[in-house]
Amino acid sequence: MESKTVYFEGMDPGNTDITFRLAQERARALQIKKIVLASTTGATARKAMDFFKDDGVQLIVVPHQWDFHRPVNLFPPELVKALREAGHEVHFGTMLFHTDNLYGSAAPTLMANLLRCFSQGTKVCFETVLMATDAGLLASQERVIAIAGTGRGSDTALVMQAASSQHFNKIRVNEILCKPLNPLSIDEMHEKMSKEKNG
Repeated sequence: MESKTVYFEGMDPGNTDITFRLAQERARALQIKKIVLASTTGATARKAMDFFKDDGVQLIVVPHQWDFHRPVNLFPPELVKALREAGHEVHFGTMLFHTDNLYGSAAPTLMANLLRCFSQGTKVCFETVLMATDAGLLASQERVIAIAGTGRGSDTALVMQAASSQHFNKIRVNEILCKPLNPLSIDEMHEKMSKEKNG
């Protein structure tokens, strides 16, 4: 079997269109009906809702949990309503790789940092698929496409078999559709985003 992996050379919101197209092509080929999508501000979710509107796939959108870094969630309530009315799901669950203070263990951060060696998006794909399965939005071992990114937009897409956090050892990556060629560390990512924000 042969399959193609696309590697992005830079962190660019423009990677989103290519990521969506690759996910669309693979979803059609494999008859995958659910896409798990990370979206913080709703911009990526809004774009995905339009992009995949004729594909018969259900988006499972996973924004940041409430009270994560800020008291007000950045994901617009009107978009939550629009997504749900269109037959999609929006899940505001506990972000599993950010629970060190809750459980008193550094294991979640260690797992997150290991996955970030592949890319920030890879870490988020794992996290959101686990969260969606915990919420009953995916069945264990259900094949899905997970999409996430580095900073703004999407640059990582994986074909995965879902699992819950209770059965972490059952989660699988079947295919890497795209990812950054040289992923940034979490410190590099925050530094780059801070520079862009401050001009």
